[in-house]
Amino acid sequence: MAVISMKQLLEAGVHFGHQTRRWNPKMKPYIFTERNGIYIIDLQKTVKMIDSAYNFVKDAAADDGVILFVGTKKQAQDSIEEEATRAGQYYVNHRWLGGTLTNWNTIQTRIKRLKDLKKMEEDGTFDRLPKKEVSLLQKQRAKLEKFLGGIEDMPRIPDVMFIVDPRKEQIAVKEAQKLNIPIVAMVDTNTDPDDIDVIIPSNDDAIRAVRLITSKMADAVIEGRQGEDEDVTEDSFKDNKDAKKSVDSLEDIVEAVEGDNDAKSDK
Repeated sequence: MAVISMKQLLEAGVHFGHQTRRWNPKMKPYIFTERNGIYIIDLQKTVKMIDSAYNFVKDAAADDGVILFVGTKKQAQDSIEEEATRAGQYYVNHRWLGGTLTNWNTIQTRIKRLKDLKKMEEDGTFDRLPKKEVSLLQKQRAKLEKFLGGIEDMPRIPDVMFIVDPRKEQIAVKEAQKLNIPIVAMVDTNTDPDDIDVIIPSNDDAIRAVRLITSKMADAVIEGRQGEDEDVTEDSFKDNKDAKKSVDSLEDIVEAVEGDNDAKSDK
């Protein structure tokens, strides 16, 4: 049974790629067709590749792996934070600081500073300091929290990274490659898939698409950690006949929804 149904992917706009003039030819195997100057991603392949990604993340989590969720674009920030937190994992959802992984020891000193500032605020130290100094310290804490709060308690560099839009997160991708950290990523039609270990062909601009797939990666972590699959598998299909029907009707459905401008957000 598929982790995500064809119907869910279509409703979330996962199939909408970028304009045909903004494509990476290496994504051709994952493109179904073109409609009104927009590439339509082959969701039959996406369904299977989400299953592969799900199992990859689940297995890593089952081995007590650390999973880092990364997505700094506006459409991804909330989903990345919420789903990583739900899965008990870690995230970067604002600007990726160069050296976050490759200069981990230095990043740890900044994280220690963040923890120290939090402690000062909690134990009443701020109450004994001049207001001007407190204001500066609070601004420093807020800035550190913004960029490092999601990895504040990460015990070590991650074993797997899940990335929304690796084209935007090129620095994170390069750091992961340098450290041989496998990358699972939502890859749109304008992105080079060769940089990614586990590809999920997908619209990476629509909020609904990002949330849907990010939530399934979080589900994979939870299942891997708990060894339970009752609550995290896709139940939209009543039987294989329904699944076959959805796959067979992909072209017809694409024709019907090709004018959906909302799903092509920021394309």
